[in-house]
Amino acid sequence: MSAVDVRTLPWSWYTDPAVLDLERERIFRRSWQYVGHLGDVPEPGSFAASFVADVPIVVVRDKEDELRAFLNVCRHRGSLVCEGAGRRETLQCPYHAWTYGLDGRLITAPRGNKEGGIPKEELGLVPLRLETWGPLLFVNPDADAEPLDVHLDGIPELVADAGIDLDALRFLQRSESELACNWKISAENFLECYHCPTAHPGFSAVMNVSPDAYLLEASASRMTQHGPPRAEPRGAYDPTGEVERGQFHLLFPGTVINVMPGRPNVSIGPIVPRGIEKTYRFIDYFVAQDAAEAWIDESLAFDAQVGAEDRVLIERVQAGVRAGVIDEGRLLPESEKLIAHFQSLVVEALA
Repeated sequence: MSAVDVRTLPWSWYTDPAVLDLERERIFRRSWQYVGHLGDVPEPGSFAASFVADVPIVVVRDKEDELRAFLNVCRHRGSLVCEGAGRRETLQCPYHAWTYGLDGRLITAPRGNKEGGIPKEELGLVPLRLETWGPLLFVNPDADAEPLDVHLDGIPELVADAGIDLDALRFLQRSESELACNWKISAENFLECYHCPTAHPGFSAVMNVSPDAYLLEASASRMTQHGPPRAEPRGAYDPTGEVERGQFHLLFPGTVINVMPGRPNVSIGPIVPRGIEKTYRFIDYFVAQDAAEAWIDESLAFDAQVGAEDRVLIERVQAGVRAGVIDEGRLLPESEKLIAHFQSLVVEALA
């Protein structure tokens, strides 16, 4: 493969359900993924149900104030045990009332003693790996996975170097969306700003997206874009403040972590495959305790505008690759090198 002939993944990989089955098995069930924050489980007895790709999970804070994560699947007949978030002394399956402690132990199974007994010690909720970065919660279905701090691959240091104390930020809100595209197309769109001058005029009026200023960096599991604001930014967002440069990370396979220039801020959320051409996303926003409401409103509107523009772009790409007439595309070796790295990680995982 020559330097000017960087080929994309086969476009059939964006439309073939068999490929998604492999990705769920070999990528998402073996990776750390963001599932929420400490505010979701603020006190003993708290629980919050979520998903890691297609794997239902529940995070709890038990009576001893210990955080735990479990597969949110009843050991009886496979029902989801709980939904949403709240506070409970136990977790009870709504199907047949099998009841679990917040430590995962099976406590009661109605009629169990009358029908030969149930080996409670063998039928507790299945525990999952749970680790934290500051207030951020990550879960991994793979018990043998590397530690989270290894997988984060230097992102905490980059965020701290920007002058952001993650623990000092306050949770602002969660934004959710569904996109008519394969999850990889959403990730790949995030990984390049080659399209920004054309498709994001508002973003490009604030940020310097020229290739000499907008820098790309790839390492083991991290793909990062570093972007400074323009010397004389125009538009609807004020990038002045303690944070001097933007940084935009994708942690493989699909955790997006953004820092905008301006007041201290972090936004984070997963890219989740819900079908071969259906992707779910949520973004949790965190800001400085004393951030002005006007700046917050401006920041959220700015991000929403970029998101709306991206939705149109990626759904158009999905419509194009779905045609199945062309086998693959091409990547620019510099401007789209993060996509090339991402695709190499996909190939390596599926091999």
